Amino acid sequence: MQLTHYNTAFQSKTFPITLVCDNVTNAPNIGSLFRIADAFGIEKLILCGENIQLGRKMSKTSRATEKTVNHEIHETASEVVEHLKSKNYQIISLEITTLSKPIHTFTFSTESPIALIIGDENFGVSEHILNQSNAVIHIDMFGQNSSMNVVQATNIALYEMTKQLL
Repeated sequence: MQLTHYNTAFQSKTFPITLVCDNVTNAPNIGSLFRIADAFGIEKLILCGENIQLGRKMSKTSRATEKTVNHEIHETASEVVEHLKSKNYQIISLEITTLSKPIHTFTFSTESPIALIIGDENFGVSEHILNQSNAVIHIDMFGQNSSMNVVQATNIALYEMTKQLL
């Protein structure tokens, strides 16, 4: 018998992970990020950018999770990252760079909370934030494209992180 969200036996859990979105502005992507933030039990979702709207297009995708997920909206991600860093968060950016480490080889520490930084749909995580990061991780890919949708990449990253933190 197929289970629904009414009859599954999943245990509710909150992980010490804050997802910081560096200029992710596409409404369906934002809605999907709310949904996965809920699914993976992350502590907080912080949306950063100018003119971020939580409107109808976003809520259609989020399936009302914006009502239950702890979230904030800020104009600039770099200020948020600086603040979290001062609070002893591990700043981990999800981006492909010359120095990034494959996520499957990275060990996530339980010593302090984690801020996972994800980037703009077209330009990724800003250079300034990459420089502020304690670590930069990427997802190995084997096709012709050098990137994937920000929501899909975040799904993979949160799965690996929560698996390690269980």
